[in-house]
Amino acid sequence: MESDSNGWSRARGLIVKTLVLIGGLLFLKRFTKSTTRWDHAKFVARSLSGEKSSQEQASRNPDSYFNIRALTCPATEMVDGSKVLYSEQRFYMVKPCPKDLKCDVELSTYAIRDADEYKNFCDRPRDQRPLPEEVIGDVAEQLTTIHLKRCDRGKRYLYEGSTPPSGFPNLWNGATYCTSELSVLKNNEIHTWDRGYDDDGNQVWGAKEGPYEFKPAPFSPPNFAPPQTVEKRIEGSFVLEE
Repeated sequence: MESDSNGWSRARGLIVKTLVLIGGLLFLKRFTKSTTRWDHAKFVARSLSGEKSSQEQASRNPDSYFNIRALTCPATEMVDGSKVLYSEQRFYMVKPCPKDLKCDVELSTYAIRDADEYKNFCDRPRDQRPLPEEVIGDVAEQLTTIHLKRCDRGKRYLYEGSTPPSGFPNLWNGATYCTSELSVLKNNEIHTWDRGYDDDGNQVWGAKEGPYEFKPAPFSPPNFAPPQTVEKRIEGSFVLEE
């Protein structure tokens, strides 16, 4: 009888441990769901949004970088779920990469059909902005596309990517094509490096030393040069520097 009792106690203990283990696995699975393709796109869209400034970088290296203010905000959502953001006379469209490409997020910039209608878009009350269906109708020609990939843990960047080496057509300031690189860091910091080249491969616009570093905009002290808007430094791609 004692042997049977000990056997049952061991079996009961094993059953309890098994149930605890199964419950723990179910709990862990619930709170560690795998990141979906749309999760990546939504994260990048959120990181791009808001007011950002290159003030800190410009104060360190005023000969190479301007103090630029960039303001980006949600404009609408496409039928397929793509996020459309307005950013200083252009639209960003953010969505998952096509499944046949080895990347996580596709970030494209588009011209605006009637850009004057969108001045100060992000600063306006929502009821004074173009309607979502009007925004969709005003998405014009594609300017660039960057394919972003999620970086491995421990790296400085969360996402990084670039246009193809051949770039995209661009005719500003003697250029024939432009390239773009973009990186997403923690705390919604964005690094962008946009450059234009002529037929001979000479750089004719864009920062030369490295990317612009846009951080969430701090309060600007009175004695610091007022920021230029991206709008004043853009023609066809992003930040321009002669």
